[in-house]
Order: sequence, then structure tokens, then C-alpha cells
Amino acid sequence: MHDGQNLFDPASSGYGVDWGIDEAISQLVETRQIQGTIVVGIWNTTSRYREYMPQKPLATAQAQSLLAQFIQEKGGDPISDLYLRFLVEELKPFIDAKYRTLPDRTHTFVMGSSMGGLISLYAIEQYPQVFGGAGCLSTHWPIGQELLVEYLGNGLPPPGAHRLYFDYGTAGQDAGYEPYQHRMDAFLKAAGYTFHKDWITLKFDGADHNETAWRERVHVPLLFLLG
Repeated sequence: MHDGQNLFDPASSGYGVDWGIDEAISQLVETRQIQGTIVVGIWNTTSRYREYMPQKPLATAQAQSLLAQFIQEKGGDPISDLYLRFLVEELKPFIDAKYRTLPDRTHTFVMGSSMGGLISLYAIEQYPQVFGGAGCLSTHWPIGQELLVEYLGNGLPPPGAHRLYFDYGTAGQDAGYEPYQHRMDAFLKAAGYTFHKDWITLKFDGADHNETAWRERVHVPLLFLLG
């Protein structure tokens, strides 16, 4: 999971509220809805936007104005391909060597919110042989506009071996996400994904764009991906 400092401890969270991942996982395990699970929280850096912004879509010819705007606002090009290489070639092998994991694709998932939702979807598209599912909460589509949705929508891995979870709220920053998510849902349908089987999109009325909102519903994507 991305933005790791916000997952377990309010003292380390940038907003004083954590996701309550340890409590959510423990409850799902105790009620036998999921099996035991290791959650690796990867702390973000000062280059968060550059590390989480899908890199290849902004390298296309039609995205040059978007790229220029991104560089101006975020201080440089996207470097998410390097970030994903770190996950796949360094972090995951270390975890698999040190802990009792099930290292295959079926048991390996990636999840995050906002920009973390974007990089989670990008991760499963770039490494479909590594990740079996992605949880994308309050995915921050507007940063790449329709072009980003089109690129990622056309790059979905084949259905059947992967699970994709999307959601969005209706308050605050989330209020502008619904049209973009509807477009992504159309790509999922066209690609052959079956709703409630290997893909789900949920709308949470009144939910804002913050850790409090994600904490309240994080058990939903965890159950869908791991159940």
C-alpha cells in the first residue's frame, strides 16, 4: 500500500488520522472473511506526485501540454516507472525472502488512494504478472484528465486473472471524479470484466477526500480483493 505513513498510526499520519489498516485486517481475519495477510506500507516522499503519476501516458505526443503543466507544478517529470521497479525488483523480493509470504500473482495486491489509486492501476498494467489485483480509492483522475483515463483504460490486463476495485465519494475533491470513473467503467466493460466478479466500482454518497473517509470503508476493498 502506498502512503504508508498514513495506514497504521495517527502519530505518523500527515493528517492526524490513520486508515486503521491493522484493525480492519484483524477484524476480517477474526471473522474468517479473509486469510492472514501481510500489509507493506510504503511511505511516500517529497516526490510523491512524480512517483505516483503514471509515466507512459504523459510521454505520448498528445500529452505534451499536460506534461509541461505537470513539470511546472510538481517540479519535474513523472518517475513512476522507477518507483514501480523499486517495488517489483527490490521491495517485493526483500519481503518474500524475509517473511512467510505467498509470492505468486494470485496472492499479491497493490492499493492506494487519490494519486495512490492511479499508481496502483498503473502498477497492475505495467506488471500484470506480479500483481493479481489493485485497489483504487478516490482515484485522482483529473490530474491527467480524459487522456489519462483513455490510456489506462486501453491498457487493462485481460480479465479473469485480475481483480480491480474502484470507488469515489461525492464531497470535497471527490465530487469531480464521477464522470471520469464512469468512463473507466466503460473501458472495463468493453475489456470483458464482470461486475462483482473481477471488478467493482462503488459510490459513497457524502464521502470526502481524506483518511477519515477511507478508514470508514477500507474493509470493502480489502474484502473484495482478499476474500
